[in-house]
Amino acid sequence: MTDLISPEVPEIKDPFIKRLLFLTLPFIVIGIYIFLLYIILTPEKFEIILGLMAINLIPPAGKESVIPLGIAAGIPWYIIGTTTAMMDVAAALFMILNFDLALKIPILGKWIYGFMHKGSAFFLKYKWLEGLSIFGLMIFVMVPFQGSGGIGGTLLGRIMGLPPLQLFIGIAAGSFLGSYILAIGFEFATSVLAINPLYLALVIVALVIIATATNYFYKKMKNSRES
Repeated sequence: MTDLISPEVPEIKDPFIKRLLFLTLPFIVIGIYIFLLYIILTPEKFEIILGLMAINLIPPAGKESVIPLGIAAGIPWYIIGTTTAMMDVAAALFMILNFDLALKIPILGKWIYGFMHKGSAFFLKYKWLEGLSIFGLMIFVMVPFQGSGGIGGTLLGRIMGLPPLQLFIGIAAGSFLGSYILAIGFEFATSVLAINPLYLALVIVALVIIATATNYFYKKMKNSRES
């Protein structure tokens, strides 16, 4: 694991053109994607997707809340899944290219310092993530909890010492996989509920049983290793 960041914000030494490109590239990427949505979707659904993208920017909202809302509003699972993933990708791209500037943004910069300085404690709790390197980062980004998106994934990747290209690939892959799994799951649940609510109840019970059993055997194995 690499050393945590210094409290001193690094000075910007990049040429003006390079800095301008780094600043605008993430917005160009997400702008092109929004334009494609404008072409593909009806005006009503395009307005809905824009609203959901805005909600996704407000903590603690994330893909775990935006995706169900999108599917309930009639947005196809592959579009809402791609949308949440693209927002993570754009955020990661901005952080990777403009990390020094992000540190200077008052609220974001303070949050970054707090996240980075808690990195050691995080890896003490989840040592297996660091050992998996880029795959550990993918798993972290896939998990739908607050702080596991493009920004949090970039910070974790920096703590792990991943080079920029591996860092970006890990976040992109984890975000797309996580978003699609959630979207397909909610799409399936919605279709099952439309057929018969009892089927959905059975699926939920089965998932709870599987999760409980997995947690039980995980704790049992962990206790055995510690013994």
